[in-house]
Amino acid sequence: MFWTRLASGTVLVLLAIGTLYVGGWLTCLAMCALSLGGCFELLRVYGLQWKAMGIACYFMTILYYVALFFEKTEFVLPIMVTYLLVVLAIYVLQFSKYKDKDMMAAFLAFYYISVCLSYVFQLRTMKHGEYMVILIFVCSWGNDTLAYCAGRLFGKHKMSPVLSPKKSVEGLIGGIIGTGILGAVFGILFNSYVQPLENAPLWFGLIAAVGALPAVIGDLAASAIKRNNDVKDYGKLIPGHGGIMDRFDSMIFTAPIIYYAVLFILDFA
Repeated sequence: MFWTRLASGTVLVLLAIGTLYVGGWLTCLAMCALSLGGCFELLRVYGLQWKAMGIACYFMTILYYVALFFEKTEFVLPIMVTYLLVVLAIYVLQFSKYKDKDMMAAFLAFYYISVCLSYVFQLRTMKHGEYMVILIFVCSWGNDTLAYCAGRLFGKHKMSPVLSPKKSVEGLIGGIIGTGILGAVFGILFNSYVQPLENAPLWFGLIAAVGALPAVIGDLAASAIKRNNDVKDYGKLIPGHGGIMDRFDSMIFTAPIIYYAVLFILDFA
């Protein structure tokens, strides 16, 4: 199991590096595909993956990414509002087929997965985005690894024994501190090889530390949904890891936080 997980994880990292390095249409297409896959997995939990609400979610996800790719930001909010109205219309017109929780699940899938993951692409399109986007992986996958190591070494107090019995308060703290250090290292490298930025290690260390906390919340949120619905894994697409939601759950929360933090820091610094 360990070697399978390691091999698939290595492939994921290589694919991520290649996709984000190329940027442009490839990054947009990759994030759209991940969003569609994540929506499918979440909608399947509620049995909506092939129903009208599910189809509306997929269609609006594609439309949303098309608007982002062509920089038609004036259409983003209308697309979101239209999606709300479409789901409400389906709920009303086919009332006997749906419960209110189905409608809420359809809302959640689009906003929680498609919109949040799109910030990976949006961060990539920023100035020096090919470097900035690394912070998302530092805060999600880096924090996950460092928190695990800190928890194994020092963990004594359970953080969320029901949702994730293996996570500890010490692991949480170690993950945040360790991720902050990684962010500071990133700042040093950014300052030396990309663009001189005053107090870069401090700023990027702060961004990474702040982004580490929502990464943990994202992981626990995805686990909570599974626990409520008696689901072990969201899928089997990634050997040793599960589905898209199992592997990218922390990134869903982290991506928008990092995007706006970078915007703020670059304007303020």
